[in-house]
Amino acid sequence: MQTTSSLAPGTTFAIVGAGRLGGVLARALRAAGFDVLGPLRRDQSMPNVDIALLCVPDAAIPAVAFVARPHARLIGHVSGATPLTDVDFSIHPLQTFTGAETPDVFHGIGAAIAGRTAEALTVAEQLARTLGAHPFPVDDAHRASYHAAASFASNFLLTVLDAAEQLAASASIPRDEARQLLAPLVRRTVENWAASGAAAVLTGPIARGDQATVARQRAAAGAVDLENLFDALAAATRAIADRPAPAPHTPEESPA
Repeated sequence: MQTTSSLAPGTTFAIVGAGRLGGVLARALRAAGFDVLGPLRRDQSMPNVDIALLCVPDAAIPAVAFVARPHARLIGHVSGATPLTDVDFSIHPLQTFTGAETPDVFHGIGAAIAGRTAEALTVAEQLARTLGAHPFPVDDAHRASYHAAASFASNFLLTVLDAAEQLAASASIPRDEARQLLAPLVRRTVENWAASGAAAVLTGPIARGDQATVARQRAAAGAVDLENLFDALAAATRAIADRPAPAPHTPEESPA
């Protein structure tokens, strides 16, 4: 096994966990020139490697790390929410995966990293950069907030979009057609948010104070049992609309 913190071409990896991310990581690391064993099932024998990367459910990390410890110089996990109690480092690719992605899926995305030692943190950073990702630090004290942000941006976004499909279906628009019709709106909204933030680009009846339209929308949501979700989202949206407008950016004048 390697004895330095550098991810040299001869560094050996064991990917433990045959789920969506495990398979994609194994392909990406092989494409980067590493010797990769796996993805291994949790019940398979653990080989001796430089790095064991655990792609298992959060609850399984302690037990799998205990089994891997005698066989790996460093152990990492890919969980966004789990602390480093049982491992040496973590790398959490800030992306959603189906399992069918090609290795370039990591190119340009963020990757939250942490390490219990300087060496482990260096390995996590090098691993992220090797995959083509942009590493940024998230310590154990802030993991819950970070992971909740990711859930809002991905999981909860899908919840909202599914609600949009349900409402479109109640207007006699089939779900598959609704997705095609709504997708350009979703993409433009996300692009505007990425450029300027929610408060600067918020539109719609809540932003313009059109309470009559909001009431009609709420009634429509209630007809498909979505009034509770509507109320929660409407209240949060009003809070955004009530924020002071951001001050326009004025470039400083150059000295004469």
